[in-house]
Amino acid sequence: MTTQIEETVEPQEWTLEDANALYMIDRWGGGYFDVNADGALTVAPLQEAGVAIPIVDVLKEAQVLNLSTPLLIRFQDLLRHRVLTLNNAFNRAITDLNYRGTYRGVFPIKVNQLREVVEEILDAGRPFNYGLEVGSKPEMFAGLAVHSDPESLIVCNGYKDTAFIRMAMIGRKLGKKVILIAEKLSEIRAIVKIATEMNVEPYIGMRVRLLSKGAGKWATSGGEHAKFGLSTAEILEAIEILRDANMESAFKLLHFHIGSQIPDIQTIKRAVREAAMYYAKLHKMGHGLEYLDVGGGLAIDYDGSKSTFHSSMNYSIEEYANDIVYNIMDVCDEEKVPHPSIVSESGRAIVAHHSVLVVQAFGAIEKTPIEPRTVRSSDHKLVRELLEIDQSLNEDRFTEAWHDLVQIKEQSQTMFELGLLGLDVKARVENLFWEVAERIERLVRQMDPQEVPEDLRNLKIELADQHICNFSVFQSLLDHWALGQLFPIVPIHRLDERPQLESTLVDITCDSDGKVSKFIDLNDVRETLPLHDLRPDQPYYLGIFLTGAYQDIMGDIHNLFGRVNEVHVFLDDDEESGFYIEEEIPGQSIGEVLAMTQYDWRDMEKRMKAQIDAAIKQDRLKPTEGMRLLQDYERGLKDQTYLTLE
Repeated sequence: MTTQIEETVEPQEWTLEDANALYMIDRWGGGYFDVNADGALTVAPLQEAGVAIPIVDVLKEAQVLNLSTPLLIRFQDLLRHRVLTLNNAFNRAITDLNYRGTYRGVFPIKVNQLREVVEEILDAGRPFNYGLEVGSKPEMFAGLAVHSDPESLIVCNGYKDTAFIRMAMIGRKLGKKVILIAEKLSEIRAIVKIATEMNVEPYIGMRVRLLSKGAGKWATSGGEHAKFGLSTAEILEAIEILRDANMESAFKLLHFHIGSQIPDIQTIKRAVREAAMYYAKLHKMGHGLEYLDVGGGLAIDYDGSKSTFHSSMNYSIEEYANDIVYNIMDVCDEEKVPHPSIVSESGRAIVAHHSVLVVQAFGAIEKTPIEPRTVRSSDHKLVRELLEIDQSLNEDRFTEAWHDLVQIKEQSQTMFELGLLGLDVKARVENLFWEVAERIERLVRQMDPQEVPEDLRNLKIELADQHICNFSVFQSLLDHWALGQLFPIVPIHRLDERPQLESTLVDITCDSDGKVSKFIDLNDVRETLPLHDLRPDQPYYLGIFLTGAYQDIMGDIHNLFGRVNEVHVFLDDDEESGFYIEEEIPGQSIGEVLAMTQYDWRDMEKRMKAQIDAAIKQDRLKPTEGMRLLQDYERGLKDQTYLTLE
């Protein structure tokens, strides 16, 4: 019998550089995230210009305020830094290329409508006359209220009714540069009619449907079959409508949008040149357009691969700005028309980095519990065969061993279904199967991937553990569930320790889709995430990063798990920790979430009291016990929807 392989090679010492490389922190982190000497993940909201804060320290400070995980942490200084980065990139490009126009960026509040986020962005962008983009009536109302810079724009996208247009005209009467983007011809007619009735000059933009379109998950939002925008013929007809109303001068802006999260800079350059040609031809026809709006699409590098993969980007913000400015200028110079002011609607690139969701892993589902390894004569035949496979395992016959292993497992299942195998034997067969499979996987791991037999290539995925995390994918990571969007996920502490487990994440909803089983990787997508073992005396926390775009608003209340606890963090040199929590926002309580589904807490308490009173009258409860139970119920309605972990 061949002797069992012994692992004689000592693993190399684990370093912080190893942790950084494993989780690719320096690749997706954009200079904001790093690992400190204690193995804690840090955030530097101002990059090298400011201090680095251990995220676990923010969590501890929040826990002092009775805010537990899941916890959303917003770094407001990082938000401001992103606004400055984008505006400075465009202004440098304009200066370096001698562009004869200005940059007037707008933040699309659909990406994150939270008031403090929007106000922080507007305040940071005030020196640049940075404005807003709105796409619905509620956003229009919010935008009018928080917008206060008469030189910055409010760009209005989306389909519009009379009330929407009237709100825009109110903004115009207040001296705001509110530009209504026409998505169809009927909107042009409605704008003309309402502006005439209100005796105000409208500012009108037209969205052109370009042939150019993006790629990846959001490609269908652009191109000639896009949901929004006017064809070339419709633009010319819209101009005739304005001419008939003597409002040709209201046509201020030409707009296009080819999709969100565009990974390839070549796509952007082609679209910009096409739109610039539309602008130039319209200008030569005598229309004094002032603005060219390049829409959204500026990507962020979720996976750090710097590629054209849908979760990445092959360009920087600086290259993005330079290419837009240069290509607009190049077309305009060739056509001998003035350079327009450039508008962009970058949302994801502004807000994604500033928020981190911290969740606690409180349990693990493992496939390989420790089993006795000695063969006993009293063992069942299948158990003895598994132990013999384990003892004879070596690199020369692990493929054969795997086939034998699968056969025994299938045989045990058949015998169990026929009533020939007890639960105790079935349980031991299953445990031994996964333990031997794990040893086979360790041998496979040492092979050239091209030489691994096909039926062993997914063994690592089959063996993955599951870390149970106190959060809801549907509430906090809806894009992952709905679109397969990848987000960097990293332990926020213990990074000075080598992770021992390959795992996936499961949430606490009762839905099998409530899981994260796709992770960022340099070349493709990882099916598992390296994590540490859980210790009974130490909570284990994971950070989910780049969640600031869309996830806050688009999450639903599946299983009635509501919004999570939230804190807003500012840097402060006078604080010993280097930061302070400026605002804490408790997550929704059970009663608040139930109210969203038409359950009134007063009615619920009344019904429970009636049931308890009936139980007391029937001598099933003592009065004191009944009142205590009612108090527990009433107190529980004020509790958070997520698990309370000790």
